[in-house]
Amino acid sequence: MVIDPNFWNDKKVFITGHTGFKGGWLSLWLKNLGAIVSGYSLNPPTKPSIFETTNIIHCLENNYFADIRNAKELTRAMQQAAPDIVIHMAAQSLVRESYENPTVTYETNVMGTVNVFEAVRNTHTVRAVLNITTDKCYENREWVWGYRENDPMGGYDPYSSSKGCAELVSSAYRRSFFSDHNVAIATARAGNVIGGGDWAKDRIVPDAMRAFMGSMPLIVRNPLSTRPWQHVLEPLSGYLMLCQRLIEKPDDFSGGWNFGPRDEDAQPVSRLGDIMVESWGDESRWQLDSNAHPHEAKYLKLDCSKANIILGWESIWRLKRALDETVKWYKACHMKQDMHSFTMRQIELYQSERTSL
Repeated sequence: MVIDPNFWNDKKVFITGHTGFKGGWLSLWLKNLGAIVSGYSLNPPTKPSIFETTNIIHCLENNYFADIRNAKELTRAMQQAAPDIVIHMAAQSLVRESYENPTVTYETNVMGTVNVFEAVRNTHTVRAVLNITTDKCYENREWVWGYRENDPMGGYDPYSSSKGCAELVSSAYRRSFFSDHNVAIATARAGNVIGGGDWAKDRIVPDAMRAFMGSMPLIVRNPLSTRPWQHVLEPLSGYLMLCQRLIEKPDDFSGGWNFGPRDEDAQPVSRLGDIMVESWGDESRWQLDSNAHPHEAKYLKLDCSKANIILGWESIWRLKRALDETVKWYKACHMKQDMHSFTMRQIELYQSERTSL
């Protein structure tokens, strides 16, 4: 199974959350594959942002700056774009932010998902919907083995809980309104995604890049917490492959899917800090933050056997390679290079390596 440019050429794709980190990378990749991309999202959530840095707006057929909670506006935009495929990525995606603004988190992540499916019900061109949730949607029991797609949904904090709810919403809509597979519906649960262009607060990679650019130490909250780290292009490649199969064989590929790194790349935060310090150089360093912080899971890992065996997908960039490519991106940005061209080269490099497997 490969990412097929012939499949994507002239496909109409509607992305919610296209101004965000993952949505920005996906928009660029789809444009490179020849797709006709429409995006629906709030204004870029950070400054700088990958949306502005890489001039994503010039890759879009339609650009809608609007709120996913506005059901009427969302339906109007989707009907105007008339997509074949909808990829829902718009979300309040930060754990710590969800403690500060739980109401907005649930409104965005749960009712925003309901609004997407209602818009799909009223847009008759749509053939497939992929809802992007998170590995944190599972009821985390701090197990040493990975969570599988049929494990219970849950969530300790409002963000994780809201994404578990979004999974249940997707399942209910699939069975209640799309059971005849006139529209194929799947969900994708990825691990901790890293890569160039992420400027969100309270994430270790953008925190590190900001610190190193300013000749300051990276402050690390939970050095022993283990996460399934992966480059942003890894899960995106899985999303593209899954969308292809949803169109071709909806009965076989609807449902939930995990897209995570190899087991050995589920590493503690301290290891991530060490690799970034080595890759950045220039006397960069990290140090422990001794302040008290809200609860975050200590251990989380995904079992991706389903995607490996049935979809033919697996992670190809190991953790050090993923971090090296990430650091290269931020250094190029710091040196004010043409980041649209630089980002497209990374996408093309990754795609060529995946194709050659």
